[in-house]
Amino acid sequence: MQREDTAVISLRGIGLTYPGPPPVTALHPCDLQVGQGEFVTIVGPSGSGKSSLLNIVGLLDTPTRGDYFLDGIDTATVSDAQRAALRSERIGFVFQSFHLLPHRSAQENVELAMVYQRVPRAVRRRRAADVLTRVGLGHRVQGLPTQLSGGERQRVAIARALVAEPSLVLCDEPTGNLDSDTASSVLDLLDELHADGMTILVITHDTHVAARGQRTITIRDGALTETRRSEVSTPC
Repeated sequence: MQREDTAVISLRGIGLTYPGPPPVTALHPCDLQVGQGEFVTIVGPSGSGKSSLLNIVGLLDTPTRGDYFLDGIDTATVSDAQRAALRSERIGFVFQSFHLLPHRSAQENVELAMVYQRVPRAVRRRRAADVLTRVGLGHRVQGLPTQLSGGERQRVAIARALVAEPSLVLCDEPTGNLDSDTASSVLDLLDELHADGMTILVITHDTHVAARGQRTITIRDGALTETRRSEVSTPC
């Protein structure tokens, strides 16, 4: 795997076009850098290209042009197996719908993130319990998702994203299924993780959620513009 000394995320002329006929451009060529410890939000309406960008950053899709470096690794040069390993080890995902197994405890759901990394069971259990405590659920490790509130389920999902100590936490509408008070508590948790040095990228349609970031990327019709706090929006 080729490496460069660079940001956690470095997109260089990245674009995505789906073949036709007619071909459809989901993401126009753009550059984006996200450094270690940054909290960046991406906002835009439905159909704007947010999902396409998320899939590229999350190594779930391959761009049709440009270069993507993750932790300095040129993702175009890796094998499918190496790509899966990068995704598992370096990216923690948090989704709107939690994606928890209903008949597994909070601790077991978090442990599952380490199964394919061949982490010994005893180590998995300890790490899962530790990270659940970190997100404020040390008292709920044996709770089933059906016994947890929406906010608690999302905290389990965040714990699962953190347990492998990834370089990046990638959140897709993390508050979309939560009421305003619960959403605020989850965003406060993301703020705490950011304060601890975690690199966080949140994709959202909610401008209030987007305002939590140090920088906000607006995507519309597949084109990106960036806003830094107290600055005027400029093209990426």
